Amino acid sequence: MSAASDYLENKVLDHTLATTAYTAPSTVYLGLFTGSASANLETGTLTNEVTGGSYARETISFVAASGGTATNDATVTFTTATADWGTITHVAIMDAASSGNVLFYGAVTTSKEILNGDTFQVSSGNLSITLA
Repeated sequence: MSAASDYLENKVLDHTLATTAYTAPSTVYLGLFTGSASANLETGTLTNEVTGGSYARETISFVAASGGTATNDATVTFTTATADWGTITHVAIMDAASSGNVLFYGAVTTSKEILNGDTFQVSSGNLSITLA
């Protein structure tokens, strides 16, 4: 992922220029999205997020950035789907377990169809965020 949302870009700009302080969330969450979600995630519109079938955002944590890139420090495994979730095409780092704000987002390398009984997993070190 290398795309920060408009929300986060504005918060970082304000914080860096000392116009408004920004407090980072104590916990961040990984959300799964279907379809062409990029434009919506940029503006923070939460269309195409998976719903139903036991879906819930999962907590995710990162190791300190090295060389401008941070990676997830543990495997993230979503609850087994109890209905078809569709084809996962995008993921987003969110600041809340539901609703909330998009922080970072991006397309997955390989789309994955999640059917009833499947799980979605991101192995440790396989999700990276780069600021360029």
